[in-house]
Amino acid sequence: MCSSSTVSQQILPHPQIPDVLLLPVDGPRPVKQLSSGVVVGAQCGSAVLRGAHVFAPGIVASPKYMKAGDVVSVFSDLEGKCTRGATSFQGKKVFVGNGVAEIDRSNIFCTDKPVKGVGVRMLEPLYQSPSFDGVLPSLVFLQNLPSVVVGHVLGPRPGERILDMCAAPGGKTCHIAALMRDQGEVVALDRIKNKIDQIHQNAQMFDLHSIKAFCFNSTQAVSGDPAQKSEGPPFPPESFDRVLLDAPCSGLGQRPSMANTCSRKEICSYQPLQRKLFHAAVKLLKKGGVLVYSTCTVTLAENEEQVAWALDTFPCLTLQPQEPHIGAEGMLGAGLSPEQLRLLQRFSPELSWERTDMTAPLPCRANMDTIGFFIAKFLKN
Repeated sequence: MCSSSTVSQQILPHPQIPDVLLLPVDGPRPVKQLSSGVVVGAQCGSAVLRGAHVFAPGIVASPKYMKAGDVVSVFSDLEGKCTRGATSFQGKKVFVGNGVAEIDRSNIFCTDKPVKGVGVRMLEPLYQSPSFDGVLPSLVFLQNLPSVVVGHVLGPRPGERILDMCAAPGGKTCHIAALMRDQGEVVALDRIKNKIDQIHQNAQMFDLHSIKAFCFNSTQAVSGDPAQKSEGPPFPPESFDRVLLDAPCSGLGQRPSMANTCSRKEICSYQPLQRKLFHAAVKLLKKGGVLVYSTCTVTLAENEEQVAWALDTFPCLTLQPQEPHIGAEGMLGAGLSPEQLRLLQRFSPELSWERTDMTAPLPCRANMDTIGFFIAKFLKN
């Protein structure tokens, strides 16, 4: 790939984490907008910024006479107000690059069949990133850097029994199994059936046999019968050596994010759910076991406040140092001591934008130019 003409930058190893390759993202680049434009949904626009082409289902508006082969600019609808099938849109939108249409307008909007495949092949994206689609599928998995750090912080060892409570789509699950050299057992739970299928597919792709995935609500994963011996959930108390609680959250740390439609009520709804999951996690963890709590959000309520609550609610838990610790320490405001804050790991890209030299070598800025993320590691005494 590095010898390919489409990749102008080298793909490099991470200086501290041996199983990580860093993919360069070059942008924003000086791309000129064209007179003819396609409008896509915000989720599709975010994917384009990460290096994807525009898939036909993501297109919500296009020029009236657009044909395959036409060169068009691509805009992302920030507020979701563009009417599907429109020929133009004057609402709030942002330019993400230029490409060539792979499909006629009539085949997108004037058909009863589900539309699929690439709708616009990006030629001049605002942000250039090498595509890893179909490249070394059994050897590499595309993840955000903090998501990889979580697996290392958990520290799984061969022969252990690990629980991944909210596992879909299975990137962290597969990483944990790989770190264990596929020796032991990794139990993955998620409450949505098709997401469990995705975990199975990823495990199969990497030829990992230690992963057992179940469709189950993790808040109910503790069995009332300590003598229960079934393979799947619910499980007896103290069944696992290590537990990863990568909790459902408001997701405010995700980047790029073209739009956020979360209401205050929705954002506030995650804290009670996370606490229910915490209760189950502590019960399922063996004495002397490790619990890692993580989110991809930036709110104090879902991160440091949850740590303070957990330490107060479960006297058996103590915070532990994290390895690697390449992010910042925890944020003030939840009543945690300076020593406790130093044991937490918070990735806050917004705090380093002013200080990050985007012309610096990729390994020098990789730890700061991430998604927003939070990690806490506990030991059950």
